[in-house]
Amino acid sequence: MIRIGDQVYALDDPAVLAGIAGLVLAVVILGLLVAAMRASLRSARLTEPLSQQLAHLGHRVQHLSDGQQQLSGGLTHVSEAQAASQANMLKLMEQRLTEVSARMNENLQGSATRTARSLGDLQQRLETIDRAQQNIEKLSGDVLSLQDILSNKQTRGAFGEIQLNDIVLKALPRDSYTLQATLSNGKRADCLIHLPNPPGPIVIDAKFPLEAYERLRAAGTDRDLNEAAKQLRVSVKAHIKAISDKYILDGETADGALMFLPSEAVYAELHANFPELVRDGFAARVWIVSPTTCMATLNTMRAILKDARMREQAGAIRKTLKQLHRDVELVVERVDKLNTHFNQARGDLEGIGTAAERAGKRAARLDNFDFEELEPGEAAQVVALRSSSNET
Repeated sequence: MIRIGDQVYALDDPAVLAGIAGLVLAVVILGLLVAAMRASLRSARLTEPLSQQLAHLGHRVQHLSDGQQQLSGGLTHVSEAQAASQANMLKLMEQRLTEVSARMNENLQGSATRTARSLGDLQQRLETIDRAQQNIEKLSGDVLSLQDILSNKQTRGAFGEIQLNDIVLKALPRDSYTLQATLSNGKRADCLIHLPNPPGPIVIDAKFPLEAYERLRAAGTDRDLNEAAKQLRVSVKAHIKAISDKYILDGETADGALMFLPSEAVYAELHANFPELVRDGFAARVWIVSPTTCMATLNTMRAILKDARMREQAGAIRKTLKQLHRDVELVVERVDKLNTHFNQARGDLEGIGTAAERAGKRAARLDNFDFEELEPGEAAQVVALRSSSNET
């Protein structure tokens, strides 16, 4: 209930409620108006500097627009200058690229030529290397075959005999030696040189103590070295004794023989470290030779054979010289006779030349009517000329 003066109003009365609502609404509207007026005043005060700033901002924008126009003109000028510079740069780059391309083409052509030449040289060298490799492989096979040959005593002996035969064949005439000659004691020598007496026929026998030498080379301790040296001494002494007993025969061969070693290394080893073996050979009249010294010895024998044959043929040579002297005398006699004939022929030729010259002179006088005054005795010999009337 609400009392206003004398009037009492009930709160649930619709009219009261409507009045209260209208009053509240009016108060609210009034408050809103007051607030709006205050807000407008406050906004006016706030917008005044903002408008000033906007005006100032407008002036700045105008300045910026002017600067932008100037900048646009500058940019246009710069763009044109840049375009011209780019055009010049492109032209210069095109020229440079053309020059560089030409140089690169020349360099590439030169490089291609050099590369082709190098490849050709490389191909030739590779072919040479291939041929050398083939030769090496072939040589390796030959070396292996040689090792197989030398590993067997029988083939090793045959190898020494073949090498000796080749040396003898190159050094001596074919009729001055006999290969595999059989002596009166039934022993067969590798080679018998038919030297005159003295010294008489001399035997060359090939020996090859390879096993003892290889053991000597492979020795790693003093004990092995001593054992190998002992084996080599025994082997060489046995060869020397065998040659001395078999191939030195009184009245049939020379009082010495040659032992051929088909290895320069073994020969050098004997002379360097086993001089007592060489002395043993001298004592037994067995001279040890290598391929080199054997060739020198055979050349000396060749000179001996040549001198002996010249002595044997001295009578035949004198007879042949006498016949040659007679032939020379006959040639001299025939040359003298032929010289006489030449002199006679020369005289006849000179007479013929004189007569021909005389006949030529007379023919010339007749041709030129070159008649001299006739002698009185010659007038009768001249044929009289008939007149032209008589001829008709």
